[in-house]
Amino acid sequence: MASISPYSKRFISYIRRNQIRRLISSGVRIDGRTPDQLREVSITTNVVNTADGSAEALLGKTRVVAGVKVGLGQPFPDAPDEGVLIVNAEILPHASPYSEIGPPDETAIELARVVDRGIRHSGFVDFKKLAIDQNKVYVLWVDLYVLNDDGNLVDAANLAALAALRSTMLPSAVKDETGVKLDRNNKTALPSDLSKAPIAVSIGKIDNRLIVDPNFEEELSLDGRITVTIAQDSIVSIQKTMGYFTEQELGQAVDLAYSVRDKFKDILLKSLV
Repeated sequence: MASISPYSKRFISYIRRNQIRRLISSGVRIDGRTPDQLREVSITTNVVNTADGSAEALLGKTRVVAGVKVGLGQPFPDAPDEGVLIVNAEILPHASPYSEIGPPDETAIELARVVDRGIRHSGFVDFKKLAIDQNKVYVLWVDLYVLNDDGNLVDAANLAALAALRSTMLPSAVKDETGVKLDRNNKTALPSDLSKAPIAVSIGKIDNRLIVDPNFEEELSLDGRITVTIAQDSIVSIQKTMGYFTEQELGQAVDLAYSVRDKFKDILLKSLV
């Protein structure tokens, strides 16, 4: 759980916030959606020619680009026979009125952390096949760039990251007298299993109502927010970024996440055909 809410520095007018809350109490949202309705989703792969894998995800007006770069490095001490995953996120200064120039803030750090955790614990990428020898492994650098923030960055960034990894081509590792090098003229697909794709679903709470895919204004009105990441039929991570949920609300949020997961996964699979 984050010690500081990523949304603590953002605000919305009192009148607008009350309007959103009044509508939610009657089962209607500010943009006309029902509580369990996603915005339009689209995913496009291979959008960056210089990356080893890339994708763009659009969730409503929220727009995130993911790029994967493959390198070489040493394994982590607690996983000597596995490759390394490093996820970074950057919210570009023009992405929203609250974005600033400078190093990643707590929102970007939280975004990268949640996406990383889901991928790392799902089995989507076979990290054991990324070990070259005892001292050298493949390193997957996944960079997330938020081009426009209209809410629910986690779900959009997660979809972009999955599609980018799935499209990644792995350069061959070549050993010679000087060590291990990457042959970028000889590539194979990154070993991944789509059936284990970790799908992140963020649930917002306003009063006692739960909603999926909160837009930007709704995020500024939330009393609570939780992201459930599901791979196959198992929850691989849960991250609460703000507020609180009762035991009953948590159960409802998980059920809602499972139903939305199927919609996200169908869209992901169709984009990768």
